[in-house]
Amino acid sequence: MTRKTSCRHLILILGDQLTPAISSLASADRDLDRILMVEVHEEATYVRHHKKKIAFLLSAMRHFAQDLREDGWQVDYVQLDDGANTGSFRGEVARACAAWAPDTLVVTEPGEWRVRADMATWQAMTGVPLDLREDTRFLISEAGFRAWATGRKQLRMEHFYREMRQKTGLLMEGGKPAGGKWNYDADNRKPARGDLFMPQPARFAPDDITRAVLELVDACFGDHIGTLEPFWFAVTRRDAEAAFDAFLEEALAGFGTYQDAMLTGEKFLYHSVISAYLNAGLLDPLDLCHKVEAAWRQGRAPLNAAEGYIRQVVGWREYVRGIYWLKMPDYAGSNALAASRPLPAFYWTGDTGMHCLSEAVGQTIGEAYAHHIQRLMITGNFALLAGVDPHQVHEWYLAVYADAYEWVELPNTIGMSQFADGGLLASKPYASSGNYINKMSDYCGTCSYDVRLKTGEKACPFNALYWAFLERNRDVLSGNPRLGQPYATWNRMAPDKQQAYRESAARFLEKLDRQERV
Repeated sequence: MTRKTSCRHLILILGDQLTPAISSLASADRDLDRILMVEVHEEATYVRHHKKKIAFLLSAMRHFAQDLREDGWQVDYVQLDDGANTGSFRGEVARACAAWAPDTLVVTEPGEWRVRADMATWQAMTGVPLDLREDTRFLISEAGFRAWATGRKQLRMEHFYREMRQKTGLLMEGGKPAGGKWNYDADNRKPARGDLFMPQPARFAPDDITRAVLELVDACFGDHIGTLEPFWFAVTRRDAEAAFDAFLEEALAGFGTYQDAMLTGEKFLYHSVISAYLNAGLLDPLDLCHKVEAAWRQGRAPLNAAEGYIRQVVGWREYVRGIYWLKMPDYAGSNALAASRPLPAFYWTGDTGMHCLSEAVGQTIGEAYAHHIQRLMITGNFALLAGVDPHQVHEWYLAVYADAYEWVELPNTIGMSQFADGGLLASKPYASSGNYINKMSDYCGTCSYDVRLKTGEKACPFNALYWAFLERNRDVLSGNPRLGQPYATWNRMAPDKQQAYRESAARFLEKLDRQERV
């Protein structure tokens, strides 16, 4: 970037802000303002992001920049392999401000605390006033969520979700929830059968831009987790919308009933697989929800499917973002259960005899995707039961999934998955023995461990680890009303049975600590 002239606004657009209506572009002028987009090494490596995640974002950014230019915008785009690239947001902003001498640097607020903290220093660094704008793509502002949370003893998602339904009017009839209930989750826990028709997410062949990105990522990040091929992600708004429309027609009807199910070899089942597109800004959350509601009203999907999907978007997604900004930066260090075990090596390789974990991790390595129950009740559940350091678990989830940004991933991991916040977000730990996995999947049928055995070398490790987890954390968890029955069951057990659970769990964890294959 060599100095040519000054500009009014220099508008920085980040890689998860690929939205034409982004607030940083509001009131912008194509003749007076310039857009800056940068690919920086620091963002790809602050955790070792999945190769496919990096490729998706770089390709989507390049396509978005191309669309902006075709729409008449002046765009400065710095590629990763540009010889002058400093490798950081800070360095590229300083370089661009020196080149263009803007009156103002305009940015929509980022989704991660560390980036926002860095941005707070940019005005002093550059001497250019910083206009940091609210991200209006979300349905509730940070201030709005803070106002909702003020004075509440419990910050439960269900209460928040009902208010969001009323605010948006989604699935509402005469001021009441459609069908008479707010939540149809009880209808959404059916295990899937292997003979069901399984729709596949829409796939898109890489174009020249994407192929160039794949070569670049392979060269620069070849030692990161994951595979690049096959690469079938949508990288444009048009293709992302086509992917969602395909879900509406082919999979929404089965989404609700089978959203918690897991099957060997079936990576996607009835899930929409569009969260990466949504979180990068290629899709609009309210638009998706209106389309889902329309499908229900037109009789193309049952109410439990429509409600379950809308709850994930206007309920859970908005809620975890609110929790993130309400509680950061201290929230990231939460560790209420004092868990300290290192993350097992098989989280990076999938090399384990536990078939459920091998499936979930193997799929993650291949696709940079796993659905919410695989994340919560397989990889998350194991880490919780084994006492893995929640910060290491958090960094793994942030690295390996294409849809993971800290604002959405951190509360899901620290609060929902690992109960490291002590119950701020979840009313109980999402801990289970092998029985839940056996009920909701076919994983146990071909596992090298036997889910029917409770203790011993051949028993499913989840069984003994579950009881050892409860005993280990009795001081913190025994007062939880939702755990009263499990603790009562443990207390009624014969001492020799309790001891067998303790010994089985200890032997397994010793093997894990010795880095033996488990």
